[in-house]
Amino acid sequence: MAVTLKTAEQIDRIRVAAEYVGRVLAKLGQAVKPGVTTLDLDNVAEELCAEWGVVPAFKGMYGFPNAVCISVNEEVVHGIPSKDRVLNEGDIVSTDFGILSNGFFGDAARTWAVGAVSEEAQRLMDVTRESLNRAIEQCVPGKRVGDIGHAVQSYVEAEGFSVVRDYVGHGIGRKLHEDPQVPNYGRPGRGERLRAGMVVAIEPMVCSGGHEVVTLEDDWTVVTKDRRLSAHFEDTIAITEDGPVVLSRVNGSYGGTS
Repeated sequence: MAVTLKTAEQIDRIRVAAEYVGRVLAKLGQAVKPGVTTLDLDNVAEELCAEWGVVPAFKGMYGFPNAVCISVNEEVVHGIPSKDRVLNEGDIVSTDFGILSNGFFGDAARTWAVGAVSEEAQRLMDVTRESLNRAIEQCVPGKRVGDIGHAVQSYVEAEGFSVVRDYVGHGIGRKLHEDPQVPNYGRPGRGERLRAGMVVAIEPMVCSGGHEVVTLEDDWTVVTKDRRLSAHFEDTIAITEDGPVVLSRVNGSYGGTS
């Protein structure tokens, strides 16, 4: 599958979907607190999608049963919401969410603190969020995919954390997952050349310990092999002649605290 460049009109449609995602994530952040279950959070997203007349992109995709991937503490990605998973003071919780609107997808993720968290957890979230910002700075025509991954990896590893290798970012548009793949590691000057009209979802998944991950028996939930903490931030970004345009951020949606 080749990279598909988007027209200005198509980017505007992706922006609409991505802004819905940002609005949902902001509401999820407001709902995160001790005593809330991960299914409660999923229900918030479902209700908002129904109210706005948009489709939660992940539900049913590849067989995933819910609207939001909700991953707590050592869970990296693809956590299944459950009425039995109660958030506790000191947890961190990642919410990964997508929307299909008018034929186009938006995708983003945030990690939230549940009440007061440890210094390690807070720093992990801060570093992960900043690594995404540094990756976005590379989203200009003429750069390469490897520049994005190198920006994440070099910063994260200098801060004493590690980057997950098994899961990567991706192009996005009429399909949730399009070319190119966008790893969170790599060598500068390598990989697909970035061009105006590309739209990508960049999503650093950063671990406080080693980068190795395993999948639990539910065949969905991915956890760190050493069971150390993991954080996940993601945005949908359009690459334009004027530089990167982040499509999925709205006020209150950026995560880190609840």
